[in-house]
Amino acid sequence: MTTCLTSARRSPSRRDAAATPIRRIRGGVATLTTFAALMGTSTPAAAVDGCQVLLCLAAPSWRAIPQCVPTITQLLRDLARGKAFPSCAMAGSGNTAGHAWAIAPSFCPPQYTRVVDGPNGPRYYCDYTGAVSVTINGTPFARTWWTMDGNTVTEFSPAAKAQLGRWDTRFDDDYAAWIATQPPPAPPADSSN
Repeated sequence: MTTCLTSARRSPSRRDAAATPIRRIRGGVATLTTFAALMGTSTPAAAVDGCQVLLCLAAPSWRAIPQCVPTITQLLRDLARGKAFPSCAMAGSGNTAGHAWAIAPSFCPPQYTRVVDGPNGPRYYCDYTGAVSVTINGTPFARTWWTMDGNTVTEFSPAAKAQLGRWDTRFDDDYAAWIATQPPPAPPADSSN
């Protein structure tokens, strides 16, 4: 299996733009880079490699890195089937990834939360099944929301955006579109009466 950082080993003139921001992630992720480089190509493992998952989900767009597509696709299939989230012993302190199931409205972005009025009050639904959160150097970095059919959208933290410089903006675009549909806030009540 080829790793997410294969393109980082090319000469600087041939670096592809999608892989370059991965190299900017410092600290404990450097350990992952070394591990990934040592792996080179190998026979496919029965389980998804947690270190590669961490690297791919910290990228500006995992879909833009051909080596990440099969890994993340398999991860999503495994999560949908209830399999445990893979771990990465080589990640180093403060570099983690973990999964949680979406629960609307408390753990679901507002632009993806649906409300259905029922006989017993409103029922909330999330467009996404779960989310994989990535922490780099102890700081939240990205949260990738996923569905059973493999659809994903990634929410990047302000720290990630500053570090990456560019990223897949679909989450931000969806949020801006949702905000535009919301009614304006009610004016403050006059308390002088």
